[in-house]
Amino acid sequence: MERARVGSRLITVVATAAVLIAGVAGCGGADFTYVMGNDGQSYFKVPATWQKVDQNSLDRKVFGDMSSATAQARKQLSWTVGYDGFSRPSAEHLLAPAGGSDEPFVFAMVSNLTQSERDTVSLDVLRNAAMLPVVVSDDLRKQMEETAGYPFKEFELLSDEVLPPADGVRGVHLVYNFKVLGGPVQTFDQTAYLAADGTRVSVLLIRCSATCYRSRTRELDRIAQSFKVKRISG
Repeated sequence: MERARVGSRLITVVATAAVLIAGVAGCGGADFTYVMGNDGQSYFKVPATWQKVDQNSLDRKVFGDMSSATAQARKQLSWTVGYDGFSRPSAEHLLAPAGGSDEPFVFAMVSNLTQSERDTVSLDVLRNAAMLPVVVSDDLRKQMEETAGYPFKEFELLSDEVLPPADGVRGVHLVYNFKVLGGPVQTFDQTAYLAADGTRVSVLLIRCSATCYRSRTRELDRIAQSFKVKRISG
């Protein structure tokens, strides 16, 4: 019986992938790169001209020193990928643009939750799923911003939408600004979903300067809208 259930899930994953590939072929697929998370349930698209960044560099940027046990543990629970609109892709562009360039960066992460985390997931947890300080107390934000070297300043929340539940999947969509690393204001477009079974959080983060975001809103919104998490039955 267990083998039958596993086989059913595998068939569903393959079928889902086939639908996505068919969509690429029928909808000008050459214009986009379609990306599916390692859970087989989350997917999105980016312009085909954007390039995938080096995975080891991205891991160091997201998890820190990969020689540490803590970083290794976090990595084992997560799948990540990054795509850069800059001609020379770099994980360093995750939070800020390259010097003299103003191109977007897209980051996606699927995180498996521990049992204790599953018991405490809330909409605010989803709002903080990209590991940026979105929901914190005013006192804590002031304390962090006064810390020497702290990179995130002048937080501005532009929009905060709770997405309608779909097939048991809950989500939030946020747009907010930070002044990062002393450079120009950066706009972050973030969508985060909690899987229907409550075991995973999937997040898509789009970063571009505020000026870039305003001028390319339609393009970046298409990317954000393409990010979906579907329940796979089996």
